[in-house]
Amino acid sequence: MPVTIKDVAALAGVSPSTVSRTCRDHPSISRQTKEKVRQAMAKLGYEPNFQASSLATQNSRTVGIILPPSEWEAYQNPFYLEMIRGISQYCNQKQYINTVITGQNEDEVLQAIKTMARTGLAEGFIVLYSREQDPVLDYLYEEGLLYVLIGKACRNVNQTIYVDNDNVLAGREAAEYLLNLGHVRIACLSGDRFLLYNNDRKMGYMLALAERGIPFDGQLCVEVPSVPEEQDQALEALFAREDRPTAVLVSDDILAVALEKTCIGLGLSIPGDVSILSFNNSLLSRLTFPPLTSVDVNACQLGIEAAAQMISHVENPELVATKIIVPHHLVERESCAGTGRFCGDWDTETI
Repeated sequence: MPVTIKDVAALAGVSPSTVSRTCRDHPSISRQTKEKVRQAMAKLGYEPNFQASSLATQNSRTVGIILPPSEWEAYQNPFYLEMIRGISQYCNQKQYINTVITGQNEDEVLQAIKTMARTGLAEGFIVLYSREQDPVLDYLYEEGLLYVLIGKACRNVNQTIYVDNDNVLAGREAAEYLLNLGHVRIACLSGDRFLLYNNDRKMGYMLALAERGIPFDGQLCVEVPSVPEEQDQALEALFAREDRPTAVLVSDDILAVALEKTCIGLGLSIPGDVSILSFNNSLLSRLTFPPLTSVDVNACQLGIEAAAQMISHVENPELVATKIIVPHHLVERESCAGTGRFCGDWDTETI
């Protein structure tokens, strides 16, 4: 088997990213460390890409921002735009350049990353999403490239720098808010189950129900992998039940807007017939009618923290992998109302 950058790192007793920077003669690596790494490379017969090293010296201080593979949704989602704004804001302060990497599928994204890595055009990468299985993250890790993950690490947890919200807690608190309004039949609408935040928010929802002694009903949990363009059969079936939900916890503002459209098409009023609580507190949540009660996950701050971690690790390569949790808060608007069960002023018979 060919010698890898990880083999060199193990022999030299440094991180793979330190080996990568030594190959590029990066000024952040001390002379003693560079010598130790070069001795390990010589002993193992490792041959770095000197063409990439030369280019990297000329094109340093650039951070790659990796969007999830998508034909269109990721590019129009305000959540990702807010994170990019935070990253750019911090990089501008530190005089780093950032470039966005996109693609219709994983192969396109991976090819773009490989090109940047091979030619040394980026100091590191910020990944704006976290999935259960992701060849992009696998490639970054196996190649010893510096990357920061926005979202929870699923594998190689101790070696991964990541910035995230406590999405289990956020889902739990959101469900508790609806329970405190008197709702018992609460549905959970989420997107792609391979995105870890969807699973965590659903887990929080389930915990809140369990704490109140409310049995979990799997039929009230609906997964919509992409935003429906027309009336969605799964959503319509949810409200066609005799014991239809009186409230829905939705994992994203965009899905919540689609849900509002479905409810209007079915002749259901919001919040008179159904309350809707969503996540991200994007511009969409304020422009809909009624405006959406939404959990603000501080997307811009997620980007700022990710950029701060990236630049700290670029300039101090031996830092240990850091985990940052960004707080969230609930923004109340008109899409939620009480059922009258616990909130005396709210009465479904008079709404």
